[in-house]
Amino acid sequence: MKSDMSSLKKSDKKAALDFAAWSFNVTTSVAIIMVNKALMATHGFSFATTLTGLHFVTTTLMTIVFRWLGLSQPSQLPVADLIKFVIFSNLSIVGMNVSLMWNSVGFYQIAKLCMIPASCLLEVVFDHVHYSRDTKLSIMVVLIGVAVCTVTDVSVNARGLIAAVIAVWSTALQQYYVHFLQRKYSLNSFNLLGHTAPAQAGSLLLAGPFVDYLLTGQRVDHFVFSSLALFFLTLSCFIAIGVNLSQFICIGRFSAVSFQVLGHMKTVLVLSLGFLFFGKEGLNLQVVIGMVLAVLGMIWYGNASAKPGGKERRSVLPVRSASLKGSSEEKDGAEK
Repeated sequence: MKSDMSSLKKSDKKAALDFAAWSFNVTTSVAIIMVNKALMATHGFSFATTLTGLHFVTTTLMTIVFRWLGLSQPSQLPVADLIKFVIFSNLSIVGMNVSLMWNSVGFYQIAKLCMIPASCLLEVVFDHVHYSRDTKLSIMVVLIGVAVCTVTDVSVNARGLIAAVIAVWSTALQQYYVHFLQRKYSLNSFNLLGHTAPAQAGSLLLAGPFVDYLLTGQRVDHFVFSSLALFFLTLSCFIAIGVNLSQFICIGRFSAVSFQVLGHMKTVLVLSLGFLFFGKEGLNLQVVIGMVLAVLGMIWYGNASAKPGGKERRSVLPVRSASLKGSSEEKDGAEK
């Protein structure tokens, strides 16, 4: 009886931590979308790649402060793995920006939906994960629901298709690699960010101005900041700390596929908030049906993947035991 109570308490604690991690990610992600929209659309700072580099600068400063306060333990990450991660991550950032510029909004949304099948394939190939029929069907319902909500006009061109393929696979690989590195080297979210954020900050700040000039035809060093633009830029950088940290926490607790499925809830929330605060223009029966389907699919996915056999890892990745303390996030958060 005592062991049942202990198991129940552990399960409740895990569920509470899972919900807190997901809520943290959703809140910060939706907030940064709204702030960046104000910064770029209203105040004209359209240099997305450079902005992401600045996001990683503030994230790097956060990891340094945490290490100084003793909240982050010393850890190691081989340079080869760090370089691979930075390549995947930077290709994802640049690829998504270029895909949005070269493709219609409809095709851009379809490309984003393809990240779930891509992440599933990576888990099947590299981790020998097996998905039950219900889990597969629930993912399909989520994809159909989000597609009905967001996909409108779809036009494809050769360079846009290439950009979309690079964006999809680099994003899937980056998110898979977060989970892989955390398990393999017993790294918690703070430690992994401490290794990756400085490398991404440096590389994106070097490449960002050139990439942004190619995409916008404008030079970031010629941008004249108003006090409000500077305020929104600073706010964006601080919120980005939460976005980057919560992404690593969530992928560490869930897996790349579950993170993608839950991530589509952000799409539904952004649409809902848009209708709530900016009027009902664009709200029609098709969008409502899509949102309902997406939410039902997410609930079904959560139940199906949690059942025995819903999502099983058939091989075990060797984890560095160690002296390095693994994070309580990964220990408490069994993969979903």
